[in-house]
Amino acid sequence: MHFPSLLVLGAALVPSVFSSPIVARCTGPDVNAATIALIKQFEGFVPNVYKDPVGLPTVGYGHLCKTAGCGEVPYPFPLSEENATKLMKADLKSFQQTITLKTASHVTLNANQYGALVSWAFNVGSGAVGTSTLLARLNAGENEATVIAQELPRWNKAGGKVLAGLTRRRAAEVALAQTSTSAKAIPACS
Repeated sequence: MHFPSLLVLGAALVPSVFSSPIVARCTGPDVNAATIALIKQFEGFVPNVYKDPVGLPTVGYGHLCKTAGCGEVPYPFPLSEENATKLMKADLKSFQQTITLKTASHVTLNANQYGALVSWAFNVGSGAVGTSTLLARLNAGENEATVIAQELPRWNKAGGKVLAGLTRRRAAEVALAQTSTSAKAIPACS
């Protein structure tokens, strides 16, 4: 009975739906070579699935397996270092996005500061980043260099125990963040 009216209403709405601007989501930049080298150094290369220090199945340069036997990995085992690097770079995308999207628009990070935080996020996970005092302090407007130097060293525990490897990694991340560069990373989008 009201079918013709619905057609007219529907036809009237179609142009507005298709003329609406598509809002692009901000994409964080790729990390620099110094960050890749730091992550490789601390993750180490393992061509076959192994259990990390807290018992999680891992392969390559710190790829955390999502399925039994790491079935999601698109490369044959044992992994080559080249394929492990490709896998790590693909994995880093989500952590780059975590740092990019969870930092407030006023936060300014150079490529080395950004890389240090992406390395940290890759190691501790996006959930931990989101609830961290490090992120809260950055977003509150505190000095980026100060916050990074004070907060990263606090993330040296796994399973409630201080691990020497994590202490060394945090120190290396702080050192990277303190390395001068004119290359900007954040804000990535205006």
